[in-house]
Amino acid sequence: MARVDTRLPSVFKVLWLQGEGIVVLWLTDWGDSGLDQANVLNFLGRPEAYGQSAATVERIETHASFVFLLGDRAYKVKRAVKYPFLDFSTLAKRHAACLNELRINTKTAPHLYLEVVPISLEFDGTFTLRGEGEVVEWALVMRRFDQEGLYDSMAAEGRLGLEAMAPLAGAIATFHAAADRTLTEDQAVKPLDRVILEHETVFAGAPDLFPPDAAQDLALQTREAFEALTPLLRMRAQSGYVRHCHGDLHLRNIVEIAGAPVLFDALEFDDSLATIDVLYDLAFLLMDFGKRGLSAHANAVLNAYLDASGSSGNFFGLAALPLFLSVRAAIRAKVELFRARTAIDGNAKRVIEESRAYFDLANGFLPPSPPRLVAIGGLSGSGKSAVGRAIAPEVGLFPGAVHIRSDVERKRLFDVAQDERLPESAYEPGVSPQVYSMCRKRAALALKAGCSVIVDAVHAKPEERDAIVKLAAEYGAAFTGLWLDVPVGVMQTRVAARQGDVSDATPSVVEVQSAYDLGEISFDRIDGSGTVDEVSAACLERVVTTP
Repeated sequence: MARVDTRLPSVFKVLWLQGEGIVVLWLTDWGDSGLDQANVLNFLGRPEAYGQSAATVERIETHASFVFLLGDRAYKVKRAVKYPFLDFSTLAKRHAACLNELRINTKTAPHLYLEVVPISLEFDGTFTLRGEGEVVEWALVMRRFDQEGLYDSMAAEGRLGLEAMAPLAGAIATFHAAADRTLTEDQAVKPLDRVILEHETVFAGAPDLFPPDAAQDLALQTREAFEALTPLLRMRAQSGYVRHCHGDLHLRNIVEIAGAPVLFDALEFDDSLATIDVLYDLAFLLMDFGKRGLSAHANAVLNAYLDASGSSGNFFGLAALPLFLSVRAAIRAKVELFRARTAIDGNAKRVIEESRAYFDLANGFLPPSPPRLVAIGGLSGSGKSAVGRAIAPEVGLFPGAVHIRSDVERKRLFDVAQDERLPESAYEPGVSPQVYSMCRKRAALALKAGCSVIVDAVHAKPEERDAIVKLAAEYGAAFTGLWLDVPVGVMQTRVAARQGDVSDATPSVVEVQSAYDLGEISFDRIDGSGTVDEVSAACLERVVTTP
């Protein structure tokens, strides 16, 4: 017999179904309730449902669905629930969500998503998959993949290397570039406004979990940031940066298949919640890395995404990134709260701790910090890019500094892929001023957005070094100039050993550069002949001690 648990906050009503499950209601009744879903789930948990008898069915549960794994197939059923952000309370709505999930995920994972099939109640009172009787539930059929390939598992087990971040960012950038866009200004603002308001209500309604002062402070900071950024968000919508994105882009919704990242399980229950700023989409992934303490991964993804997208417009959008990160963390805090309120397996305490951790994370993203500009100079093979990558996560606000490389900008200037060699004409004396100008322009956009920046380029000429110092002063950014001193022979050995690097430098190029008249070098000189870790530590010490 169903009963309401009155021990929960007033905004929740919990229906206990004879010990077989819990369904959360949000202030309203179900209507077409689906109270027999538990029986359907029991049916799907038996191998006989799939025409087998000696197999084992594995069941996975989330706050929104049940997944049954058998053989090479996965059957996903929407949980009959209604949250303030999701409504699967009727059979028709669950069917529509299954169809929409099939539609949108075939864009990124067509080999995984197969069909939507009915579960029917036959005249003899039994359930049948793909039957002829009355349809009582719908299942999305997917091709099963190795769970070990999920990025969240790989990250948790230390198997997700930094080298995988550039392909991941490239896959996301390619998806965003092809996504349907909207030029409607309100779409950049109203859904986000609704989400923020919902967070305010949820956190304020659970004072036993979230300290009222902290909840009020988060609400105030979020609201102030949102109102200040509204003109920028509207402008980005007008410029085409609001698109039908993934919407739920965290590590558990990315899997490695055949050595490549595959995005799946996109948000399917409300297209308006997935039609968002592309950086808001990316922020979910960055936040997830941050929650796991993988700031280097987050920084690598952000910089690879900025390089892959090729759009200076995304540099403008970086001003909204702290807000996006905070809202994404708040979403996870809210979802974990709902999970805790429905937990019946003894995990409630752990889930509540997760909710609080996400809440704290959301608070931590919003306080501003003055930007910093770091220029790394040195001849080819001195280790500028390796050091820049290593220290970028530690410079500025999470996820760290925007890393601008002259080698990348030179190839962008000539519209050449990073792994493709440029012709000799691309290195003529008249080209370099254009490349350095591009580096400074992109650095200026990031600084204007409040981000810290690392610019790595040879910076052989005094006027090039003077220009980057002047740029920092123009934007009120603290400046650190680093010059890496390395013996010529060591630099030649390094460039000769490079494989798949964006730089086209060769040992002969290093020899030519070694004859440059560098003039007086005002940058801090660092011995760059050691390991990347050693040199990076010395460089980072200079950065953090620079006023």
